[in-house]
Amino acid sequence: MHTLRIEHEVQSYEGWKKAFDSDPINRKRSGVKHYRIYKAAGEPVSVMVELDFDNKENLQTTLLALQQMWNKVQGVVIVSPKVQIVEMIESKEL
Repeated sequence: MHTLRIEHEVQSYEGWKKAFDSDPINRKRSGVKHYRIYKAAGEPVSVMVELDFDNKENLQTTLLALQQMWNKVQGVVIVSPKVQIVEMIESKEL
């Protein structure tokens, strides 16, 4: 599994969440299998999203779509997105 980890600040969590829920890139069609949203403790404007993919090709295509979208909303909805691509190599429930 490949994961696209995105961290950015938001002007308003509620406004950002509304935009996220509108799903402008159609996550399911883009190959996203699962997502997680985190807020940094004590920092209401800091958000992290993890998008899981079965393959790296879908991840790369989605990242390009996100970058194009971010160019349009930079400074309005989000601020300074940072991305990292990670690959799960082990998982174990305890």
